[in-house]
Amino acid sequence: MTNSESPLIRDVEHNYGPIPRTSVICQHDGATVKESNRPGVLAGSTASNAGMLFIISAQFFGACTSILVKMLSNLDPPVHVLEVIAVRTGITFICCVTYMIIKRIPDPIIGPKGVRTLLVFRGIAGFFASSGFYWSLQYLSVADATVLTFLTPLTTAVAGFVLLKESYSVKQAVLAVCSLLGVVLIARPPFLLGSPVVIPEGHSVPEATPAERLLAVGGCMLTVLGNTGAYISIRAIGKRAHPMHVTTFYYLWCTIMASVGMCVFNVPIVYPRSWTWILLLVMVVVFGLATQILLTMGLQRETVSRGVTGMYSQVLFAVVLESLFFGVIPPLLSVLGAAIIMSSALCVVLIRQTPTCRGNTGTDNSCE
Repeated sequence: MTNSESPLIRDVEHNYGPIPRTSVICQHDGATVKESNRPGVLAGSTASNAGMLFIISAQFFGACTSILVKMLSNLDPPVHVLEVIAVRTGITFICCVTYMIIKRIPDPIIGPKGVRTLLVFRGIAGFFASSGFYWSLQYLSVADATVLTFLTPLTTAVAGFVLLKESYSVKQAVLAVCSLLGVVLIARPPFLLGSPVVIPEGHSVPEATPAERLLAVGGCMLTVLGNTGAYISIRAIGKRAHPMHVTTFYYLWCTIMASVGMCVFNVPIVYPRSWTWILLLVMVVVFGLATQILLTMGLQRETVSRGVTGMYSQVLFAVVLESLFFGVIPPLLSVLGAAIIMSSALCVVLIRQTPTCRGNTGTDNSCE
């Protein structure tokens, strides 16, 4: 079953994506001919996996953003999650709209016709994903929070199969489960394995109460649901909207909902009291923007089931960065988990199917 059979994916006037450069194997007059418009094997491999490379790059910047948010929550006084989201997304929204106006991208605020509902849904789902994850970072380590959110690839792949009619092979399912095992081995959450990470002297971590930890786990589950909705909507939008459209709607609705949340829950505003506060916030804005743009570009080029597998790389970056900034030393199991994740990701790249064309004439371009 193909993507065109899904009611969420329809043709519209604009196509903001480049014509994909693919290599196909065609049957012509009984002979097998390999046609390619890509120069060189290395360049062709890079082009065919560009979406995966964008996604992995996004995970690095996403892990950096998580570390920065963790630092902001440890300041005195701590910055509330809703304030971090409102300030970060508000500034970035203005930057995104300004960029689109300068570059003369059509419909910079309302988005292209035919996908506006999906854009709004992407923005709202993205807000719940970000707020849930940022909330969990107040009571969980970055590694623990990350491992819980990696239920997302499993839920997203199933949602892509049901809603977008995308294929989902048994091999992909097995590799996804193997990758999830690698994530668990790396993060080693105490509530699953009963063995906390090793923290050297001088790097104390505030101990959360069972109730706070339970709330943090609930926040991660909210992130899983939000990410699933966001990734499905991005894939359904495809190249019918510019990546900046998708990114702008995310920041717009995050700003709106975070601001409303601050008013409803009477969240006090924490004003900058040091250059560290300002520097951390600026870095959150820049790294968060890079994460959203790269992730959008990646999911526009990859199927959901394949693309989310590359997201497992975030836990690798999270473990390394948490070790550098918070002194958390990854155990031997983390090394084993890293090997499992990278091996699974490599297998996903290698099993990517190549379309086959058959025809009796040179003008027959039907592919399977």
